[in-house]
Amino acid sequence: MTKSTANGQRCLYCGATYPLYPPLATGCPACATDNFKSSLEVTYDYPESAAWLPDQPLPGLTRYAPLLPPLVERLSMGEGGTPLVAHPVRELGDAEIYIKDEGRNPTWSHKDRLNLAVSSTALAVEAAGVVAASSGNHGASAAAYASRAGLPAVILTTPRPPAVASFVQAYGQTVVAVPDVETRWTLMERLVEEFDYHPASNQTIPPTNHPFGAENYKTIAYELYLQLGRRVPEAVFVPTGYAELLFGVHKGFRELLHYGLIDRLPRMMACEPAAGAPLKRALELGQPVAYVDTGPSNAYAIAVPVNSYRGVVAVQESDGAALAITDEEMVAAQRQLSRAGMWVELSAAISMAGLLHARELGLGRRGPLVAISTSSGFKDHTVGQTPIPRIDGSWEALLEMLEKKAHHDDA
Repeated sequence: MTKSTANGQRCLYCGATYPLYPPLATGCPACATDNFKSSLEVTYDYPESAAWLPDQPLPGLTRYAPLLPPLVERLSMGEGGTPLVAHPVRELGDAEIYIKDEGRNPTWSHKDRLNLAVSSTALAVEAAGVVAASSGNHGASAAAYASRAGLPAVILTTPRPPAVASFVQAYGQTVVAVPDVETRWTLMERLVEEFDYHPASNQTIPPTNHPFGAENYKTIAYELYLQLGRRVPEAVFVPTGYAELLFGVHKGFRELLHYGLIDRLPRMMACEPAAGAPLKRALELGQPVAYVDTGPSNAYAIAVPVNSYRGVVAVQESDGAALAITDEEMVAAQRQLSRAGMWVELSAAISMAGLLHARELGLGRRGPLVAISTSSGFKDHTVGQTPIPRIDGSWEALLEMLEKKAHHDDA
């Protein structure tokens, strides 16, 4: 294993501390109630200097080993080091806009950063295998990294479009579709308790992802700092379900501030589907969690009925905000990104949709604005359902098709 300075776990809510192993997947026992079991974060014996930070944001998270949980170097597939793409937006004038394209990771999503920690930890605690409850991205990534670690994995999912189902099954692991989300969690708990499988998904209330996984998302903050020429963004817009990505990126910037590499924290802007937006509700109520009725949304990966406390911490500590984004806004942002050459799923486009509100939020004049695009468009539920128009092969038919396309684009 690469050298890590991780030395324990700390409850985000009550501050109780615990040893590093085993990861407390069921949350903090000290402050647990029937309706709330807080996530924890990893604590470190931080090095005195910032010599741990490399000069270049290249792929491979073990480059940042001192400030991450213990990682098995041979499991790395070159995750991280994803491009930061400049993206001028007419509506925002001369504001400096960038897209952090996490779709360039090995399984095409940000979840690869997390699952390097999952499989590394499963090996460290000598687990019999790995189990994940997932709608797509996380399951595919967990299966891939478990296979690389030589561990069996069970991926519990709900029925997915054929393209997504094939992708999750591609790594030779056991993939099972169950009727509903609650069943996924119940079966996962049984596999953990009876078969000693390591949970790639957290069993807290509300559920999030692996207790150590959000730590690896800190590397996005390190990369942004280096990619922006050692500058700090004014704000970072993040697709948000249970907010482990939001919290991880925030904590990474918090550590850069600790070392004096930046002089302020970027504002963390949580972008949630308007069909639910529980984090926004929790912040309005001044509560650690809020439960909401979720309406229909095609951003199925992040449309959740309850927020995690991690999101509250990230927004409040950074003077950020939670934004409720409609499906229509996401679709418009997705189309805008496609015209800029980026194919992203709807759940990933929500951050760009949030960024388009920058002016009304008073943002865009103090520094760069960054939208994190979490995954490629491959995992959208409509993949494979749009037929390609056919013509009879004549020149006239092609001209007619081009004219129809021009009229459609102008509409």
